[in-house]
Amino acid sequence: MPISAPEIETLLRDAFPDAQITVQGDDGAHFAAEVIDASFAGKNRVQQQRAVYAALKGKMDGSNGDLHALALTTKVPE
Repeated sequence: MPISAPEIETLLRDAFPDAQITVQGDDGAHFAAEVIDASFAGKNRVQQQRAVYAALKGKMDGSNGDLHALALTTKVPE
């Protein structure tokens, strides 16, 4: 079942309520997301991205996942 950008944003907002979040994409499978959150401070890029993937609650789990591809950018607020 395809997923929408607003659904992805809702999942991310639940995990990162104070973050600046932008999700783009409209084909139901390929998206780009930017998450800027203070909780990323002191974490390397891999740790930041793992936190985001965990927030997606299995939506990217291989061929059974609703989300096929996500170009992800994570940052700490300036």
